Amino acid sequence: MPNSRKNKNTNKSSSSNKSGDKSKRSVKSSLVNFLRSNSSEPFNYKQMADKLQLHSSTEKTALIDALEELLQEGALEEIKRGKYKSLSITQYAEGRVDMTKSGSAYIIIDGIDEDIYISPSKMKGAFQGDTVKILLYARSKNRRPEGEVVEILQRKKEQFTGILQVHEKFAFLIPDSKKVPIDIFVPVSRLNGAKNGEKVLVKVLEWASEGSKSPIGEVVKIFGKPGEHSTEMNAIIAELDLPEEFPYEVEKEAKAIPEEITQAEIEKRWDFRGTPTFTIDPEDAKDFDDALSVKKTGAGLWEIGIHIADVSHYVKENTALDKEALERGTSVYLVDRVIPMLPENLSNNLCSLRPDEDKLCFSVVVTLDENANIKKEWYGRTIIRSQKRFSYEEAQEVIETGEGTYVSELLLLNNLAYKLREKKFAHGAISFETEEVKFILDENGKPTGVYKKVRKDAHKLIEDFMLLANRKVAEFIFKKDEEMHDRPFVYRVHDTPAEEKLENFSRVAARFGHKLNFTTSKSVAASMNKLLAEVEGKPEQNILQNLAIRTMPKAFYTTHKSSHYGLAFDYYTHFTSPIRRYPDVIAHRLLARYLEGKKGMDQDYIESQAQHSSEMEIRAAEAERASIKFKQVEYMLDKIGDVFEGLISGVTDWGIYVETIENKCEGMIRMSSLDDDYYVLDESHYLIRGTNSGKMYQLGDVVKVKVIEANLQQRTIDFAFSEEEK
Repeated sequence: MPNSRKNKNTNKSSSSNKSGDKSKRSVKSSLVNFLRSNSSEPFNYKQMADKLQLHSSTEKTALIDALEELLQEGALEEIKRGKYKSLSITQYAEGRVDMTKSGSAYIIIDGIDEDIYISPSKMKGAFQGDTVKILLYARSKNRRPEGEVVEILQRKKEQFTGILQVHEKFAFLIPDSKKVPIDIFVPVSRLNGAKNGEKVLVKVLEWASEGSKSPIGEVVKIFGKPGEHSTEMNAIIAELDLPEEFPYEVEKEAKAIPEEITQAEIEKRWDFRGTPTFTIDPEDAKDFDDALSVKKTGAGLWEIGIHIADVSHYVKENTALDKEALERGTSVYLVDRVIPMLPENLSNNLCSLRPDEDKLCFSVVVTLDENANIKKEWYGRTIIRSQKRFSYEEAQEVIETGEGTYVSELLLLNNLAYKLREKKFAHGAISFETEEVKFILDENGKPTGVYKKVRKDAHKLIEDFMLLANRKVAEFIFKKDEEMHDRPFVYRVHDTPAEEKLENFSRVAARFGHKLNFTTSKSVAASMNKLLAEVEGKPEQNILQNLAIRTMPKAFYTTHKSSHYGLAFDYYTHFTSPIRRYPDVIAHRLLARYLEGKKGMDQDYIESQAQHSSEMEIRAAEAERASIKFKQVEYMLDKIGDVFEGLISGVTDWGIYVETIENKCEGMIRMSSLDDDYYVLDESHYLIRGTNSGKMYQLGDVVKVKVIEANLQQRTIDFAFSEEEK
């Protein structure tokens, strides 16, 4: 066996060490899975690395460590020097807990396709998101893989929100999360002033070692009366451990950054202050992190500058400001507020590309011909001065009427954007046009209206040029890495969808009369795009779009070079939103280093930042969904008894989910409320059927429903079929 290498980077941050552990666990799990499937054959180190597609030095080191551990555990035998054979690779694996409402769980293990089922009695006190070690049971034919938790390696969280139930001598927290099926015991001495029925935050002091026992905790924060706007929004923030304020040291650093741009700094940069430049953003935006400039350079040639706020100029590595931005990972957009990644002095002032102010940028400058072919490209630091701040609506009006400020520039950019889009789709990109729900809130945060946000040419124009910048930066760095072999980078990766998920989606689409061809990667994209174009404006649009998105794997950040399937780009990164996304800051720093001819940074360190950023992105999405759901339920509070037209968006053993067409609020018709027949689920055909009448309710059916209840505490809406549907 090759000698294990010592870690040269002994001063890495804890986040880097954490990432190393994850990489090692992932490789070991993949190795265990591989050896279990090939138990009769011996393999050497090189064969294992090839079979598992481990190419980087980090992965190969992790493979060496995994082999050493398996030898020590007696699970491997070295039958001759450097050649190994499995002895008893059945026992253990490590993974993350994904709880169900019943208290059982599935363990997600990197490198193993199937999740491992754990019954409630075998959880050993593990909670949602915990990293655990499990014992894998011998698998019977045609049965799902099962096991039991033997050790909790790392707790995902220690604090939980919920409703407090206070009795004479004790209290319990009933957690908000449906994925925490166990109540938390709170001694009276640990209530800290909280009263019965209040929504609170409880910190676990002592974990239960068995699933039948409750953890013990204490109240650390009181939110107030359940159902109130401030109570519920603050509870969402606490439940997902979102930061509410910046630490003093971070604010101090941000305020100390000088606003003046020195002449010496200007001389280092390409000066665009005399070039027509403008921003296009939402009407209520306060941070403008991208701008476009347009300049004719010859017959049929235009120089397009894609200018991005130079956040890395102000946020220096390893400062308190940088560490806080990394920890947050992303800005979080809730219905009534933004939790920013950077303090206001940076996000809304220094780094915001406000009109009539000199601003420092990192830019991608491309020369395009009339067919949007790239003739020249340049990457580097610039200084700009935006002459106009457009809202999307203002820019759209100029495009539609052909009149207004910068009309020729906007029409040109819109025309080029169409051609960039055509090339993208011709290359195999998939056109996902999801509908975004927006709320009209009164001064108390109560929703008075709900509407669907419409994406028009102005939105797509900006998106297409940002996609171009992200793609070109990734391709540029990839070529540098191929030449120098020392240019690690943070890529945005999107894997190909699983065949089983595509088949399931095809069956659902067939229900609406759409035939799909998923025989090749190209045909998947072509079929998806044809379908999504055909359903635009139809009642089933949102259902099929959401199902299509769920069919696709989630995109993530990594240093490992791979393609972006959904966009059909060989290489892709995030470069264009450094005010609100930390991976973009990393991309700016690395690009700056490589343009200056400096050596690459430690890949393990960048990978740890990429992994953390992916986790924070997921957390932000959960918070945003929770705030939208709460506002939808709140909006329905005074609609009890009203009838809405809706689409059946899901069918389950316990009920029928319906999404209202008018305001996109989803609720459930409980199976127990259907008293005209006994209904059973036909899962393969996405319907429920009455056993006596044969009456069917199928996914995608248009139905009329009455609002029965809106429960703010549980964030649920209950419907019943209206009289005319019965």
